[in-house]
Amino acid sequence: MAISSLSVLVTVFACCCSLVRVSQCGGSNRQNYTSMFSFGDSLTDTGNLLVSSQLSFTTVGRFPYGMTYFHRPTGRCSDGRLVVDFLAQAFGLPLLQPYLSRGEDVRQGVNFAVGGATAMDPPFFEGIGASDKLWTNLSLSVQLDWFEKLKPSLCDSPKSCNEYFSKSLFLVGEIGGNDYNYAFFKGKTLDDAKSYVPTVSSAVIDATERLIMAGAMHLVVPGNLPMGCSSAYLTLHPGRNSSDYDSVGCLKTYNDFTQRHNAMVQQKLQVLRLKYPMARIMYADYYGAAMSFAKNPKKFGFKHGPLKTCCGGGGPYNFNPQASCGVRGSSVCADPSAYANWDGVHLTEAAYRAIADSILHGPYTSPRLL
Repeated sequence: MAISSLSVLVTVFACCCSLVRVSQCGGSNRQNYTSMFSFGDSLTDTGNLLVSSQLSFTTVGRFPYGMTYFHRPTGRCSDGRLVVDFLAQAFGLPLLQPYLSRGEDVRQGVNFAVGGATAMDPPFFEGIGASDKLWTNLSLSVQLDWFEKLKPSLCDSPKSCNEYFSKSLFLVGEIGGNDYNYAFFKGKTLDDAKSYVPTVSSAVIDATERLIMAGAMHLVVPGNLPMGCSSAYLTLHPGRNSSDYDSVGCLKTYNDFTQRHNAMVQQKLQVLRLKYPMARIMYADYYGAAMSFAKNPKKFGFKHGPLKTCCGGGGPYNFNPQASCGVRGSSVCADPSAYANWDGVHLTEAAYRAIADSILHGPYTSPRLL
């Protein structure tokens, strides 16, 4: 890939169901959370990148980002709400304020996620020769440090912390996707990336354990979305023949790679469950939830299919690294709800709603969230 194409692609990556209130649902086993805390990257960030970034080409701060629900850019890498927003609303909580622009009242939750963030710290990328591709140094460990700094304002004794966190939900990711994206940006092969999976997945597990040790009792750890269905990868890493694609049109090798990462995360989560039996550690299958509408898009209202972007600059998938969403030369569709894919990397509000609904009410959380 040309360097000019890569720089624009990094910009896009880093930017990178009607839900009912749980309190209105029956069932004695359902937890009505009173606060929520989230960590991760651009799939979860509600504004931290926009506040922290010094880069003039941070397109997430421009229209049409935010056009659907907020009617203005908010720092979310979508046309509207994200999974974290739908989860908060389902539990009757306010939308989580970004840590870097938080108000005084944080007791109902804060979002620590940063677009472009990684599970690994910068030295890892120095080691593989990809540090020049990093969009931010605000990695998962930095986000955990922010939480530790905030904790005294939430509770001030072991007893009060135990009581407070017994009703708090922690969303640990999605995180790890950018670790692989930056490697691929640098020209690393799939075999190279496979060798990173144990290290990257361990970083996700270590973060989860750190939160448990800090008092977290209810944790949702999502897996990664199907990389092979990203129109950015489909455009920049096309297959050589039809056998490289599945029935949906996604790249098999990249989806297999995503499942390798997700499987290792699940294996390590099971070990963590045995170590901390009092904690409720849930795996959220973002991959499975996304593939459900990728395989049957019309059922979810995605009449333009799962792969073509709503906002882009042309090409077979409407993804052009020279004219990505928000950049001159791109255009936006009239109805984002008819698309699953927003900008080539991130999904539309409608797709995130479908994933959130699957997590809350469907079979894609283990053990079940509700």
